Amino acid sequence: MGQKINPLGFRLGTTQSHHSLWFAQPKNYSESLQEDQKIRDCIKNYVQKTMKIYSGVEGIARIKLQKRIDLIQVIIYMGFPKLLIEGKPRKIEELQMNVQKKLNCVNRKLNITISRIANPYGHPTILAEFIAGQLKNRVSFRKAMKKAIELTDQAGTKGVQVQIAGRIDGKEIARVEWIREGRVPLQTIRAKIDYCSYTVRTIYGVLGIKIWIFVNGE
Repeated sequence: MGQKINPLGFRLGTTQSHHSLWFAQPKNYSESLQEDQKIRDCIKNYVQKTMKIYSGVEGIARIKLQKRIDLIQVIIYMGFPKLLIEGKPRKIEELQMNVQKKLNCVNRKLNITISRIANPYGHPTILAEFIAGQLKNRVSFRKAMKKAIELTDQAGTKGVQVQIAGRIDGKEIARVEWIREGRVPLQTIRAKIDYCSYTVRTIYGVLGIKIWIFVNGE
């Protein structure tokens, strides 16, 4: 049967680059990997707490990490950075302190920068968060999917595929529903495809959302 592969890992080295850049000796590799995960989780939790006020969308597209001997550089790509920066002027410093406490890195400096994405809804993670918010508010899944596709069309993408799986609309039997608009050439390695899988906890169980967005390429 069809062997599914993660579209991002499949395209590494052609149209996709790594989200973490560092080098470690084999014995320290697992520690560095766990450190990466801690940093990402810490940032996501902080953003979730501070942005509860606004429609439930965190707006983090991706978090890139670059590590050197004396420096950890974190770049947060956000769709709506104003929400994090406004209100408290020292929010980024506070976030930096939080992450440093979590890591207890003494001899390394931590540097966090926030970068804005031009078309937030052209990015699958932000789109998935939007759909998750709709499903939590008991909006019908078809309506949510169609609205999401409208938003990606406005962002100027070439194609999008959205898939929701689980107990949709609280039905007893779990099923998979999907919808596609435009072209999504998963087999073409030169095609730049953005992908994300996202879990959403609703009152009747966990739903999985997968989104493929064809940005550009062949």
